[in-house]
Amino acid sequence: MDKVAIVILNWNGRQMLERYLPSVLAHSDDAVVYVADNASTDDSVSFLRERFPDVRLILLDRNWGFAEGYNKALVQVNATYYVLLNSDVEVTPRWLEPLTDLMDRCPDVAACQPKLLAIDDRRRFEYAGASGGFVDRYGYPYCRGRLFDTVEMDEGQYDDLHDVMWATGACLFVRSADYHACGGLDGRFFAHCEEIDFCWRLRIMGRRICCQPESHVYHLGGGTLPKGNPRKTFLNFRNNLTMLYKNLPDAELRRVMWMRWFLDYLAAFQTLLIQRHWGDFKAIFQARWAYRKWRRQFRADRERIQHSRQAGRAGECSPFSILWQYYFHKHRHFSQLPDKEVN
Repeated sequence: MDKVAIVILNWNGRQMLERYLPSVLAHSDDAVVYVADNASTDDSVSFLRERFPDVRLILLDRNWGFAEGYNKALVQVNATYYVLLNSDVEVTPRWLEPLTDLMDRCPDVAACQPKLLAIDDRRRFEYAGASGGFVDRYGYPYCRGRLFDTVEMDEGQYDDLHDVMWATGACLFVRSADYHACGGLDGRFFAHCEEIDFCWRLRIMGRRICCQPESHVYHLGGGTLPKGNPRKTFLNFRNNLTMLYKNLPDAELRRVMWMRWFLDYLAAFQTLLIQRHWGDFKAIFQARWAYRKWRRQFRADRERIQHSRQAGRAGECSPFSILWQYYFHKHRHFSQLPDKEVN
């Protein structure tokens, strides 16, 4: 069994692999590097075979998306630790050491992430994960270093080892035993919110998630579905509602879902009347309809997840509304928020 396996999921990403894979190979001497190909139609596979013959290839039979693509790939990887790494991530020298050391020292930590910085402005956090993620009381994700579209400069303000609610899927370091024990990523999500749902399930089981900012990497972001794409809006809203249904404790589910009904339709009309985004307006309505149609598929999942809940694990979400904090209190930085501690 290998100790660390880095698994990069690829779909028609030859240009990303050409640009960023060399840094992974140069700075990951203690790991085995895999590329799992989601049935690409470009020349990704032939390029890898020619230019990077030492990279281990996993060839999937079709585009399974991010979540199920990783599930299909990781059952073929025998390692103590998996690193789910986006193809648009540039790693840095010795980046794996602090992450591996943390996991070796702390058996109660199931997963962790490095500090995620932006490739196009290396002094700034990157939107997809910054220095670790949280979820507010109504299911809206935010990060140490990023609230909605406000992304902070990295001035060392979040350089402490910190427990978080979720770690970014752009660079997710996870114990293979924990990955499989909680069922892996939910393949029905296809993409978006899958890592938050995954980490939430781990935390319900009593496992810890951390950000280890002694390690840092650079992320391009938005390579597959750029921001403002209606498909991305649809997946975000549908999957976020499904995540809440699966993971919220019974005492909170009905109240949160009623509030989300109001907030989602408010967001829809805001995109139409203020931002003039007809595609996103339709996508939000379609997402809520899709959630209602497939919710019954997740009843057994919800029962199993709630049954796995450890004593005292009812408060995974932050107790406040990030919308209220951001838009009414004008809190634009994570450090301005009320108590954010994760229990």
